Amino acid sequence: MAGTKSPEDAYTAAPFVPHHADLGTLREAAAGCHGCPLHRHATRTVFGAGDADARVVLVGEEPGDQEDRQGKPFVGPAGKVLDRALDEAGIDPDESYLTNAVKHFKFTHVPEHGKRRIHKPPSLRELSACGPWLEAELELIEPEVIVALGATAGRALLGPSFRVTKQRGTRLEGDASGPAHGGLIVPTIHPSAVLRADDREAAYEGLVADLRVAAELLS
Repeated sequence: MAGTKSPEDAYTAAPFVPHHADLGTLREAAAGCHGCPLHRHATRTVFGAGDADARVVLVGEEPGDQEDRQGKPFVGPAGKVLDRALDEAGIDPDESYLTNAVKHFKFTHVPEHGKRRIHKPPSLRELSACGPWLEAELELIEPEVIVALGATAGRALLGPSFRVTKQRGTRLEGDASGPAHGGLIVPTIHPSAVLRADDREAAYEGLVADLRVAAELLS
């Protein structure tokens, strides 16, 4: 019918999020989410994974190329950096829950890179659209500490005024009306920033130092 809008035009995942669901049910429902146009080109929805009773939830930006192919968060190069940093900071990755603020891979193709899919950051509209999934995850897990990995995750949890360079490594409280519902948040850089840094060693040490702030709150 001419003029009929599809669900993705509303830019909200809310209609796809089941009420009173456990994480398994949420994951199954998210696989069919059409809450924004990002689902069109991504291979699959990449939902969160890890300990359902985790004391700490780590929130990244969006799935990358490997995550999109494998269907799990943080399985690419940045995930390896994060695992090592968590271990050094004293946070057991097996007792954590990993997820992303946006559940579909957003990418572009650049002619000089051939068929390689180049990551594109999600827009604020896409970030907002996916917010109901993150909120549902956090409500179920009820973590003691949330680690915001990078600027996009920080904006999802703390609002558009968040600046990772100014607020990283600090103890913050999420907005009561946001996905974290006033929960305790420690922001830091995304582990992919370590891989892009000119001085990787310094960037990595900074990531570990920020994660130690979260570890101290859990001790």
